[in-house]
Amino acid sequence: MSMFGRLFGKKKEEITAEEAINQLRDTEAILIKKQEYYEQKIDEEIATAKKHGQKNQRLALNALKRKKHHELELSRIDGTLSKLEAQRAALEDAGTNAEVLKVLADASKSLKKANLDLDIDKVNDLMDDIGEQMQDSKELNDAISRPIGDVADEDDLMDELRQLEEEAKQAPSLPSRQSDQEMDTLSDLPTVPSGPITRSKGKVQKQDTMAELEAWAAAN
Repeated sequence: MSMFGRLFGKKKEEITAEEAINQLRDTEAILIKKQEYYEQKIDEEIATAKKHGQKNQRLALNALKRKKHHELELSRIDGTLSKLEAQRAALEDAGTNAEVLKVLADASKSLKKANLDLDIDKVNDLMDDIGEQMQDSKELNDAISRPIGDVADEDDLMDELRQLEEEAKQAPSLPSRQSDQEMDTLSDLPTVPSGPITRSKGKVQKQDTMAELEAWAAAN
């Protein structure tokens, strides 16, 4: 038996990636508990050293020595944990990559099978047929929507156009835009009464309107 055989004994069966990840997690949990233990012991030794201080230097120094030992063990555990976490992360990534590759392989097989069921010539014929049907439908819609006969005589339309142009020439030109000040002045004018006005009622309303105009002029 070789040296490695004597050290590790009989070769074990290979484990799956999931089993290895679970074992790493269990080991990490044990090491984390050891971390907590040594951190607590370090705090206790510091408290002991402070307690004795100059009163009993021997006890204080022994406490500090034990603290150093605990710190060394804690540092080793930290290094081991880092390695275990890195290995577990690598295994998890490998498992994820394997799943991704499996999905890609399955998708490729499905796509290949789907393409086998399709005939490119039949697809081209189908697309040509669809194009022809759409063209026929367009021509049919155009034929249905086309007006029957002329809607108006062309001479009548020309006479109407000349009449409109003549009216446009004779219409008085109005300013296209009033200034903001003029608009504000118009908005301040009193409201013109609406509805039928009798002679007596119209006289009263006229007086009221004149009074409002005089008040507005005095204010401005």
